[in-house]
This record gives sequence, C-alpha cells and structure tokens, in this order.
Amino acid sequence: MTENYEQKLARRIAKTGSRLCVGIDPRPDLMDGKVEDVLRRLIAETAPYAAALKPNMAYFEAMGIKGVELLEELLSEVPEDLPVILDAKRGDIGETQRYYAKAYFENWNVDAVTLSPFMGFDSIEPFLHHEGKGVYLLGVTSNPGSQDIQRQKLADGRYVFELVQEFRQRGIDEGLPGSVGLVVGLTNVAPEVMERVADVPLLVPGLGAQGGDLAGLAAEKRDAPTVINVSRGIMFPEEGNSFSDQAKYYAELIANQFAN
Repeated sequence: MTENYEQKLARRIAKTGSRLCVGIDPRPDLMDGKVEDVLRRLIAETAPYAAALKPNMAYFEAMGIKGVELLEELLSEVPEDLPVILDAKRGDIGETQRYYAKAYFENWNVDAVTLSPFMGFDSIEPFLHHEGKGVYLLGVTSNPGSQDIQRQKLADGRYVFELVQEFRQRGIDEGLPGSVGLVVGLTNVAPEVMERVADVPLLVPGLGAQGGDLAGLAAEKRDAPTVINVSRGIMFPEEGNSFSDQAKYYAELIANQFAN
C-alpha cells in the first residue's frame, strides 16, 4: 500500500524532531552570488532541520523560463524523504486543474501543492486522484485581506473557511486517495478561529518576517501533522549567520513551543 502524504510528512517530523518548513522564495536582487548556487546551498544547509521544503512558483516564474528550469532541476535533487510542498495556489476549472496536477505530481513529483479552493470542489478534485500526494487549501491566510472572504460568517454561523475544510471529508467520502490539509496563517491564529479548524494537516506561514506568534498555535493539540513555514527569515539571514544557523534557530524555536 502506498504511503500517503500525511504519513510521509509525519515520518519526517518524527525523524528530524522538526516542524519547520523552509520556504524558497528566490529574489536575485537580494542574493549574494548566482541564484542556482545559493539555492543549492540553502537546500543542503537547511535539509537536516527541515520537515518540508516549500518553493514558491511565483519567484521562479518571475525569472522566466530559466527560473522554471532551475526549479525543475532543484526538485530532482531534493532527498527522497524530504517532502516538497509546491506553493502554486492554483485555482481553475477541473480540466485545467487536471493538467496542473499532472505537471506537479507526475512531471515534477512534488509531494503536495497549495490550491485556491474558491471555484469549488471540482476544481481540487483532479489533484485528489493522485495516490500518495496532498493538497493544502487556502483556509485562513496570513494577509489582512483574509477577512474579506475567508473569515466572513455565513447565515448559519459558520465561517467560509469551514466550508473549505469540509472538502477533506468530501474527498474521503468519494474514495479519493489524495490528502487534504489547510493553510492557516500564524498572524491570524486566534481562539475563535482555531476552535473551528478541524484536525487536518496544517501549513502555517507567518513566522519570522511576518511577525506571527507561535503560542496560540502550539496550544492546540492535534494529531494531524502541522508544519510552520519560514522563508525570508532563513533565506536572508542576519549578518554573520548561515542558512544552517537560521534553520536550526527556527526549528528549535518551534520545537520548544510545541514541547510546552
């Protein structure tokens, strides 16, 4: 039986003792050296402390075809037991999504993808046909604009993000093998939100440069695996620090919070 995405991620967390997800958001204008060399060094130095890697498609696409080719090369070099979450936030009609799923899960063999769910269940379903893979649906994102739609209340008292997380159970009910998790921004973690977030895999951005507080998240006792993303805080370290130093710092910071 094929190991599902949640099992692979949980195994990695247990192996490393880390819930750190290392975001890869290359900005050539801020990087000291050739982009490809810096990114290879970033992956090599942070891998021992990482539960997952999260390359962001937008930053690679901004470099043109060479950026996309570089991403493809890097993905082929990631250790097999280190999960890769491709931050693509795709959301389109089902047939188009089927080809995105083929590109990411078959051609690039990433482990999970971020998706925008606001076109409905049939827009995420094509990804859920891929055994051993996962998706993270935008639930309560870290930007202030999450209040505009995601944290709006419906007539029955539920938040919009609660409709989104119900897609997980729908996928299970329909016998689809893909795993469904949720993106919950650390800057918007609050009791009135977290008490409504189901026990599903969470991808949590917002630690580091965005100023999110781990305490509210760590207080939640969950069985499903949670990873906390740090991008700029690792990619652009304080003077004198290495990628390894920063990754170790954040991995330990997260671990200490979750141990309390």
